[in-house]
Formats: sequence, C-alpha cells, structure tokens
Amino acid sequence: MNGWPAAKPPTSGNAVADRKPAHLTEGDVNLSPRRRAWRSERSPETRKLLEDDAEVFLHQSLSTPCLDALASCEGSVLTDEDGLEFLDFHGNSVHQVGYANPYVLDAVRRQLDALPFCPRRFTNRPAVDLARKLADLAPEGLGKVLFAPAGTLAVGMALKLVRKVTGRFKTVSMWDSFHGASLDAVSVGGEALFRAGIGPLLPGAEHVPPPDPDHCLWRPDGDCAACDLRCARYVEYVLEKEGDVGCVVAEPVRCTTVSPPPEGYWRFVREACDRRGALLVFDETAVCLGRTGTMFAFEHFGVEPDIVALGKGLGGGVLPLAAMIARTDFDRAGDVALGHYTHEKNPTACAAGLATIEYIERNGLVERSRELGASTLRVLDDMRGRHACVRAARGLGLAMGLELQPVGNAAAEDLADGVLYACLRGGLSFKVSGGNFLTLTPPLTITDEEMERALSVLEQAVSEVEAGMA
Repeated sequence: MNGWPAAKPPTSGNAVADRKPAHLTEGDVNLSPRRRAWRSERSPETRKLLEDDAEVFLHQSLSTPCLDALASCEGSVLTDEDGLEFLDFHGNSVHQVGYANPYVLDAVRRQLDALPFCPRRFTNRPAVDLARKLADLAPEGLGKVLFAPAGTLAVGMALKLVRKVTGRFKTVSMWDSFHGASLDAVSVGGEALFRAGIGPLLPGAEHVPPPDPDHCLWRPDGDCAACDLRCARYVEYVLEKEGDVGCVVAEPVRCTTVSPPPEGYWRFVREACDRRGALLVFDETAVCLGRTGTMFAFEHFGVEPDIVALGKGLGGGVLPLAAMIARTDFDRAGDVALGHYTHEKNPTACAAGLATIEYIERNGLVERSRELGASTLRVLDDMRGRHACVRAARGLGLAMGLELQPVGNAAAEDLADGVLYACLRGGLSFKVSGGNFLTLTPPLTITDEEMERALSVLEQAVSEVEAGMA
C-alpha cells in the first residue's frame, strides 16, 4: 500500500488508555468513582431528583446517570438546584450568545405570539429570512438551504443530497470524528463509543486517519513539512482506489480536541475531490457562528465546501435548530424527500436563529472570539510550561483546551477526571474529550473577568491534581 498505514482507529499513544474500553476513553465518564462522590455531596433534594432521572430515563454512556440538576442558566453561568454556580465552558456548543440571551428570548416571545408553528406545505417569513441570511453569509455559490431539528439530521440530509447529485453512495471520513448519533451519522463518524456493537452500518463508509499534527501516524515529531502532507495524500489514495466515492465528509477542525489540520491539508483534499469527482462536505455543527474566530470554521483554511452543515448554537441556546447549506446548482432532488421534518421550517426556532446571528454581528462576537481566544491560548500555553501533566495547549478562537499526559504512575485519563471534578468544585464546568483533553468552549459573550476567574480555577485544579498524583 505504498507505505500507507492500515485504516484503523489510531491509538492514543498511552498504553493505559489503549487498554480501556471506548466508553472510558472518549468523553466524560459518568460511571467514575469521582462521579459517585460528587453526587453524594449534593443535597438530599438534588440526590432524589437525580435518582428520579436515572429511574425514568434509559441509561447511556456520557449522559444518564447525570452529573447534577440545574435550576437556571444565564450568560456564562449555570446554577444548580443547590445554588452552586458554574462558569460553563461546555454548553454542548449551543451557547455562543450566552444562556437566556434577552435579544434571542424577545424574538422567540414575539414569534410565539404571532405564529408559533408552521405545518409542512406552508412557509413563513422567519424561515425564509433565516435561509436567505445563511446563504448571504456563506460563500457565493452556496445558496440553497434546508432546516432540521438537529445537526445529526442535517448531516443525514447532506448524505442523501450527495447520493442524488453524484449517483454515488460511498463516503470517506475520519477516525475519531463525530457527526451525530443516528445510524447514518455514526457510520461516517469515527468514535468507537457510538459505533461499537450496533452494526451493520451504512455500506461504503471508508475511514482514514485524521489530520492531527500532534498525533501524526507518520511523523510522531509533528514535523508536517517533512511529512509532505501524507495524511492528505492518503485521502487522495482512497479516492483513487475506490474510484466511486461520493464525498469526503469531515469536521474542518475537530471541536472536542481542537485539532486543526496541517497547513495546506484542506486545499489538497479539495483539489483531490475535484479530480476524483467527489464532493466536499463540512460538518460545522459544533464550530459554526464564530466559535473559531470566523463565522464559518472553514474560512481559516482557504477552501469552500460543496455542502456545509450547521447546528447547535444556531438555535441561540434556546431551541433545537440545524441547517444544511448546499451549492445552488445542487437543487436537483425535487422528487425525493431529503428532510421532510415536521419542524423543518419552525418559525419560532427560525426567529431564534435570526436573532442569534443578528446578535453575533451587532456585538462583534466573531472578532471577540478571535481576540479573546488568542490571549487565552497564551495563558494556557504558559500553563503547559509549568505543569508536567500538560502535553499541549491548543485553540482556535474560543474553542480551546489542554491535552494531558501521564505523570509517574498516573494515567492521563485519571488526571483529566481529577481536574474535572476539582474544577466543578471551584465553579467551572467543561467537557473531557478523548479521555485526556480538557475542552474549553465558553460563550462568545464571556467577560474578561469571568475568563480570568475560570483560568484561575483551572490552574489551581491542575496544580492540586498533579501534586496529588505525582
């Protein structure tokens, strides 16, 4: 195979982690001893609510049983039933404009009074206005839109449209990627947590190693110049050998581990797709609307996709809403139902989406994300220099984080779990990704004072956990 590695999920490089089941390595562990200890510290009333939740909801990794019970949210802050406040650097990536944003809530209230729902076969002004706004924001040529209630569904619509446009069903996507939890989305996704034990999945879903300079399969030293973009050339190799791939579907930057590809990667893949007749589909569900310091994350890389999926924050942290934006000349599927969702033109959700974009633009939040993200990354990088357990600091806009590594006999995953709960006790919530990456995604509206407080809590937690486990 011309020196190419086998296309299988890469290991973490940590022998301890590589022996663990996927549900213990790919995210927050909701079955850990620290989770049980945390729950035992809640009030009797909160513990009862958590028990009721666990009784009525199906249990699933990373979700139920739950961490805590919330009473309110506003701006950057979550407040639980016991009155504890957390700066939320997780937010499921929905809180670009902060929680309970008054501008968004006012738009939702006005729409609820005017037209709360719109059945299929009818349209409404908020839906048309939002679709037009998204088309105007997107590069010229991406002018056709469909809405759906979730990013997973937007990805599914994109896969259907690819088949209709190209006549091909095969896809190329990345190991370790996430595109949603439905069967079609996990088929192109690459996280074992969502794929293991539920097959068969969609046929023709080929996977390649992700473009991750920090964990390169060819150049462990991260020297991308010396590597000559072998990760991108591997994508072209698969496109050529398969011959009939419909699309490459990928996150332009992996949100959970904030892993930007090497310079020139997406330009090479874009050209390879064009040569082989494949489309390029970007899934920006978690990184859209200024999260990375640009309105669309792909703007960082000098390429334009054929289709892009947006979601999460599009609903303003209030209502579920996602969108697929496709090339105008792809309007060729009038005889099939690409989405046909009951809430695909929900006027209330679309009013929230319009208000969200307006708020981002009027308050300069894209620029705010870029500038505050850069200054925060410098602080995180300084932290790396002070702590042996911090392997790397990465960031793009206000998608940031720290990658932890083993110290002594302490596995990176155990360190990350310890830092998470130390931070929770200090009033900071975030996501653990890949078992050892502390993913920090605050609202774009976060104040300087809140950011300073969060970084202080994080610094203290890393120091305490590192000292306790060294």
